Amino acid sequence: MATSVPNRLPNGKNSTAEKLLVAASELMIERSSIEISLSDIAQKSGANAALVKYHFGNKDGLLLALLERDAGTEMSNLEYLLAQPITATAKLKLHIGGIIRAYHRFPYMNRLIHYLLHESVAGSADEVSKFFVAPLLDFHRRLLAEGESSGEFRKTDPVLFYTSLIGACDHLFFGRHAMSRATGVGPVTDEVCRQYIKHMETLICGGILTQAGEAAAAG
Repeated sequence: MATSVPNRLPNGKNSTAEKLLVAASELMIERSSIEISLSDIAQKSGANAALVKYHFGNKDGLLLALLERDAGTEMSNLEYLLAQPITATAKLKLHIGGIIRAYHRFPYMNRLIHYLLHESVAGSADEVSKFFVAPLLDFHRRLLAEGESSGEFRKTDPVLFYTSLIGACDHLFFGRHAMSRATGVGPVTDEVCRQYIKHMETLICGGILTQAGEAAAAG
């Protein structure tokens, strides 16, 4: 890794580093913004701001480690999901639910991805692409190909599929703050999350399922 790339949290658990990550996450959720300072993080965590540099190299290193932590569970499940002896349609629905629940838990995730891809220090974009964007796009390609091969899915562009699903998550869970001012929409509760999963299942499946896929979904 190039020296300009911020340090990342090692695989081993570290209580102080974890406190810093938790504090950053909570602050971004509370403020509906990724604009937080090192002093904010230090105050929230009860740790010295200098420890950010010790554990992560700099603030961007902390943000990179936070994104990897937040996305880690869902990303680690991708290969497991593909290997399951269930229909491609069932896998698609499980994936839609898993992604939406991840964004519900960490509503700043997509803005953090955009920041690290386009506005952060040199090398962060490569890291995000390596552990998030590329694996997720590859999963979508393989899942869509499986569904097309089984006759369940219509031919679907994986990049457009990725953009549709991830973009929909971003707008509901991060853009809801702006929507609430304009339309009076309330917060994203667990019930709203469940409703949104069903809505996105209907929207996406309605667009790409063939008659065979619809039968698989109904069965």
